[in-house]
Amino acid sequence: MSKKAFARSSGLTFILALLSTSNLYAEKNIDERINEAVAPFTEAISSIIFYAVPIGEVKLPLIIVWLIGGAAVFTWYMNFINIRGFKHAIELVRGDYTDPSHQGEVTHFQALAAALSGTVGLGNIAGVAIAIAVGGPGATLWMILAGILGMSSKFVECTLGVKYRNIHADGSVSGGPMYYLSKALAARQHAAIGKFLGAFFAVMCVGGSLGAGNMFQVNQAFKQFVVVTGESQSVLQGFGWLFGLITAALVALVIIGGIKSIVRVTDKMVPIMCGLYLLAALVVLVVRISDVPHALWLIVSGAFAPESVAGGMLGSMIQGVRRAAFSNEAGIGSAAIAHSAVKTNEPITEGIVALLEPFIDTVVVCTCTAMVIILTGFYTQNTINGVALTSAAFASIMPWFPYVLAVIVFLFAFSTMLSWSYYGLKAWTYLFGEKPGTSLVFKILFCTFIVIGSTMSLDKVTDFSDAMIFAMSFPNIIGLYILAPEVKCDLQSYLARLKSGEIKRFK
Repeated sequence: MSKKAFARSSGLTFILALLSTSNLYAEKNIDERINEAVAPFTEAISSIIFYAVPIGEVKLPLIIVWLIGGAAVFTWYMNFINIRGFKHAIELVRGDYTDPSHQGEVTHFQALAAALSGTVGLGNIAGVAIAIAVGGPGATLWMILAGILGMSSKFVECTLGVKYRNIHADGSVSGGPMYYLSKALAARQHAAIGKFLGAFFAVMCVGGSLGAGNMFQVNQAFKQFVVVTGESQSVLQGFGWLFGLITAALVALVIIGGIKSIVRVTDKMVPIMCGLYLLAALVVLVVRISDVPHALWLIVSGAFAPESVAGGMLGSMIQGVRRAAFSNEAGIGSAAIAHSAVKTNEPITEGIVALLEPFIDTVVVCTCTAMVIILTGFYTQNTINGVALTSAAFASIMPWFPYVLAVIVFLFAFSTMLSWSYYGLKAWTYLFGEKPGTSLVFKILFCTFIVIGSTMSLDKVTDFSDAMIFAMSFPNIIGLYILAPEVKCDLQSYLARLKSGEIKRFK
């Protein structure tokens, strides 16, 4: 073959190869193209945030050690405030010590409801199912213990959220880790470090709110509706954008009014959605009451069994602890943003109220999901997972329940979006200023992402947003360690004044 012929042949081969690649690219939908584009960046970030070390047959994510280790330290350092503060927390939520003249925007109950709406969500339904399927029934016990420890982290971060909040001229409030990191460290002659940590937290919070707190929620809610209407022949197929548009309109109606508007919805929605779910779990419990002792035995024995579903006792422990940490977000710092808006001049009171959040989210709701799966025997299923496993477990007792679950999933997703819109907004205004126009830009952006999220299945984008949420824990827990002595001193002062009668009941 001559040089010219060879050149022509090589050139033709290159062109054909290029055209073939172009055709393959053209055949890919928008989801696939975005997934491919962000995959290298997402994998790099996720590998750092969720780095895991092999221990025997299992891998231990170090982020779990960071979160649960902090929770254990704060529990010990605060002299088990998670236990001894429980009764007083209920008194505060009831309004027994509420002074209407105190500064703030919402009551103790409303602040708790708003924060709970951000944590009680799809993780309580789908995430627990994954933990039980992988770690066995024993994961339930470790999940409960981790939830109890997480109560102490919530106490510390929410106390600081109120103590270092900004109260504006119009009475509105801005608070959260970005404020106590920057203000408290500045007071300790570490202003540069405080500003960096606060800004880092805020950037991660904005990203997490748009991804895991928004797109993932509406996407999973739409998918559950598609499933219950017949996945292959569902009338909803192809109308994700319409589902997202309606959801965005509902969210917009609420979030435009700010935190007061949000809590007017969440303080009614959270009890209703939790009540419906717990009532359904109670029905399963009553129907299978004779199996309860065996289920409890499976939980206790599985937690300490030398061999288990994955990695024996350690594998069961990791799955339970991981679910608790990922569900109640203790140590992440997000809930401190909502709790900062409470009406109180005593920051310790809201810290004590906040310790109820992991208890309700993990010890109550997550445990109910686990019990339903164990009692119905679906923990042995290998063919289904996540929300489908929980749905199937309920359906074995109540065949019609998947339809109710679709409504509950939507309520969980909707309430989570409301809370995370507020978290993202406060992080956004911390970065770009407290101006009406700045707030409006974020609210429009948030609602736009709802429509986008309902039509997409962007696995890599979701992984990235999850990583951003848990990246929030790095600056937050550093700040909690530094400021814990200050919180302990405030706690001792408050309890002494409470005991002496200086702090009086208003009811």
